[in-house]
Amino acid sequence: EWTMKIEAKLKKMGVELQTPPSPDFSFVGCRQVGSLVWVSGHGPRRPDGTWVSGRLGESISVPEAQKAARLVAVNLLQTLKAHIGDLDRVKQVVKLLCLVNSTPDFRQQPLVANGASDFLFEVFGEAGRHARSSVGITSVFANIPIEIEMIVEVRPARRTGARPAGATRKRGPRRSAGSSRQGG
Repeated sequence: EWTMKIEAKLKKMGVELQTPPSPDFSFVGCRQVGSLVWVSGHGPRRPDGTWVSGRLGESISVPEAQKAARLVAVNLLQTLKAHIGDLDRVKQVVKLLCLVNSTPDFRQQPLVANGASDFLFEVFGEAGRHARSSVGITSVFANIPIEIEMIVEVRPARRTGARPAGATRKRGPRRSAGSSRQGG
């Protein structure tokens, strides 16, 4: 069965991955343990460095926040790609934690989180379906409408067959012509 490469699929969807910015605070973008990669919380940062802002139930609509959640998912993939090198290594998206900036009476956090979940399903198919938590919070950095962290299972990196720079093949001791392995 032929499948489209993930980055080609993203491009066809109109998504161009950029080099992710370094985290603004004291943490790393990803931490890998075995085949699982935890991608730190990301917000809806636009390519020009500005943030989508707004609080659900107050200053941003659900459809606008869903678009912001989709942008967060793009940003998560950028950071993941920088860490693993090739998004075709993604075996499955395991879980999202979606923190939705909302007023105490707002009750549609899962609808907002669908912006990211639907995008990941569109990109990865069944491998993009995941467990998820979506909770309301009343304050967040830069008044962003949503912050998301992600756990992904990845396949091992493909070996290219080339030796690392400076590596040499280990060989046994040299023998002169005519010598045998058996002692005399």
